[in-house]
Amino acid sequence: MHPPRRSRSRHARGDGRLAELDLLRFLAALAVVAFHYLVAYASVWGDRPAELFPALAPVAGLGILGVELFFVISGFVILMTVWGRGLGAFARSRLVRLYPAYWLSLVAVAALYGLTGAKALDPKLSPGEYLLNATMFQRLFKVTDASGVYWSLWAELRFYLLIAILVIIGVTRGRVLAFCGVWLAAALGVKLLDRYELLDSDLVREIVMPDYAPYFVAGMALYLVHKHGNSLLPWLYVAVSYGLSLDSALARVHRRIDAAGFKNMPVTDLGVIITLTLVFLLMALVALGAIRMRPSRTLTALGGTTYPLYLFHSVIAVALIPLLTGNLPAWAVAVVTTLVAILVSYCVYSFAERPIQRLLKPRRSTQTTTASGVQVEKTSVP
Repeated sequence: MHPPRRSRSRHARGDGRLAELDLLRFLAALAVVAFHYLVAYASVWGDRPAELFPALAPVAGLGILGVELFFVISGFVILMTVWGRGLGAFARSRLVRLYPAYWLSLVAVAALYGLTGAKALDPKLSPGEYLLNATMFQRLFKVTDASGVYWSLWAELRFYLLIAILVIIGVTRGRVLAFCGVWLAAALGVKLLDRYELLDSDLVREIVMPDYAPYFVAGMALYLVHKHGNSLLPWLYVAVSYGLSLDSALARVHRRIDAAGFKNMPVTDLGVIITLTLVFLLMALVALGAIRMRPSRTLTALGGTTYPLYLFHSVIAVALIPLLTGNLPAWAVAVVTTLVAILVSYCVYSFAERPIQRLLKPRRSTQTTTASGVQVEKTSVP
């Protein structure tokens, strides 16, 4: 009765990934790398990167919002992942997806500061604090992240815990809409209470995540559009999320400018607004099927390389940039370090993360019927 909707659903479910999102993930990771390498990592360079790259810094500084794109994609993809699945399958998929590369990056961080004389970005953690970081719940115990990029993983984990509640209740379109509406209203309420200094509860902020909830909700609402077609309420959620996201993004950039100074973080409000608008526009086009890319090994590899690149690029910068600085021009140092980071991340994905994931993924059994009518059980790895 509604062929376009069924087509969208098959495309969404397929093999569990959209090729266009693989590319967007990788571009988001490159944006974060550009922000760190060309603007943020003064202690790594021994100089202010914005002064080394004055022409690039205003654009590279907007790479700070690459994480926001990650969050919107996460809302979209996680809802796609949990649809029709139970809590156990969801939990296993997240554990297998998040922890192998994370543990490898944690070992790399500990080795860098424990076995070399590196000082830049050193978290100065004890062995026990490194072990606590291995749980990914270190922030719950007020322990410093071993790497600065780990902060976003805490937001992702809290999102997964909230999604787990939805999975327990049962994932349907109506329940997802109710879930998104309640979470968005709570985020707006906490923001208003904070603005007038009427809320004195860190626990509520940790659960509601008023600064990040709009991104996750927008992604979930856009997935509903992708799966079920256009309707008013999901788009209303996207519009409200966009407004709240602008407030959060501007506030985050302003905090960075206040800490570093505009000269060292030369990002304008207009640039933030344009970038965030582009993030929402691209994801809306993906949801509507206006951006379709044929799956390929290259795009799959880029998507797979994204998470290791996000986790490892800081370690590689600390190890490589001081070594190359003085021997090469600054632009060449940045290019070489970026290429090495991508290569190392691809190797981590191909030769470590994927094999570990295959070992950890549970085998599943399917029954097939032979020509003689006998049922045979076949075991495969998903």
